[in-house]
Amino acid sequence: MKVFRKITLVIFCLFAVMTILWSAGRLSQSTDQELLFPQVVQAQSVAELDQQLRDKEEQIRQVENQLKDTKNQEQTLKSQLGVIDNQTKLTNLKIEETNFKINKLNKEISELDGRLDRISSTLDTLSEVLLNMIIKTYKYSNTTPIDLMFSSNGFGDLIRRTKYIETIQAEEKKYLYQLQATKSLYNDQKTDKQTRQAEAEKLKKDLVKYQTELDLQKKAKNELLKVTQNDESKFQALLIKLRADTESISRALGNKGVKLGPVNKGDRIASVGNSGCSTGPHLHFEVMTPAHVEDGKIIGKENKVDPKPYIDSGKFTKPTQRYSGNDCSNSNSCHIGDITTHFGQTYYIFSSGGSVHNALDIADYYGADIYAAESGTAYTTQDSSACSITGTVGKGVYIDHGNGIVTLYWHIP
Repeated sequence: MKVFRKITLVIFCLFAVMTILWSAGRLSQSTDQELLFPQVVQAQSVAELDQQLRDKEEQIRQVENQLKDTKNQEQTLKSQLGVIDNQTKLTNLKIEETNFKINKLNKEISELDGRLDRISSTLDTLSEVLLNMIIKTYKYSNTTPIDLMFSSNGFGDLIRRTKYIETIQAEEKKYLYQLQATKSLYNDQKTDKQTRQAEAEKLKKDLVKYQTELDLQKKAKNELLKVTQNDESKFQALLIKLRADTESISRALGNKGVKLGPVNKGDRIASVGNSGCSTGPHLHFEVMTPAHVEDGKIIGKENKVDPKPYIDSGKFTKPTQRYSGNDCSNSNSCHIGDITTHFGQTYYIFSSGGSVHNALDIADYYGADIYAAESGTAYTTQDSSACSITGTVGKGVYIDHGNGIVTLYWHIP
């Protein structure tokens, strides 16, 4: 009777395991979607959460279409403010959608933890029961047919005992196979949990990225309103200036420069001016990498990177003596040596999709010395035509540093 009770316990344990695994399998089909925002009600059905996510995705599609239509409109101050507003709205929707997904994954991971604990406990119990069965079977395996015959109370008892041994041996093998399959499913669940954890971490990084974009979009709108004073005529004037300045630099970098010769880090190479499409003296400082000069022309001139980390780390010397590193681009007060326009600053007035400023604009006095950021070979270059706004030709110096980096110093006299 003890053996029969063992078999009953094993069957009960296996039933419990299969019930848990069935529930765990349902987890992979779960579609819980909830925001992490505190105002959202957490206790919602799967169907409701599914519908909320579909609604959010539909809102994103609608705003993307609105943004596309706005970008195709004539460039006016109103249309560009509309571009920024739609992009801000789109970013907010993406943040909400990402929070939905993160919350869903966190719930699934929590449920997986609970199920894995219960499966692990059941597996331990089942393993112990099977071990006892193996010990019992081992005892019977040492009993010969003759011993069995003489220890039986008649022929009927012999037949029953023989069938019992055969049955328990068959059940032992069957449960052992099921135990192995259960352990395999346990490992699959564990892998599933690790996959979901990795996905949640990726979404958290996306959330940081979207938040950074949102902050930049808000700054862009403030910058646009500040420089145009919400005046359409000022917007159009600035639009012309920005286009002209960018085109002037692009033409100059496309020309073959005149070689000046080798320079050392910290050498004076030029002075601050306001040539080309500049309405005030400042240094426009660019870093291009990977890039190099070949036959007087810059190869890789489109590979612009932020110059500030190079200066702040000490890899580059300060391009001007009064360079402070202070970013006043979002301030109403700038001083000599401050960065008046930072790298990555977005000009929504420049193009319908927004154009990123790819240099540092550093305020300084006219005639202030400009220094080579690093040793290399210097070249001088200039625009092929005068700026339509100022009537002057844009001029500059670029240096091939021989290490895959080229620097540009623009608006020199």
